[in-house]
Amino acid sequence: MAKKRKRKYSRGAGSDVENEMRRYKRGTAKSGKGGKGGKVKSREQAIAIGLSKAREKGKKVAKKK
Repeated sequence: MAKKRKRKYSRGAGSDVENEMRRYKRGTAKSGKGGKGGKVKSREQAIAIGLSKAREKGKKVAKKK
């Protein structure tokens, strides 16, 4: 039987990342404060933005390294 693991991120944080990935795939994801920066070029960048947005909302997300 598989061992249960503790969640690193909350489900809500996961949905924020999902939304950001959707925007990235459509080509509408922008970086920077208020989306004033350039276009998001990589998946990693989109995930980081999603996690950052989740942090701002106070959802359970691991601290930045």
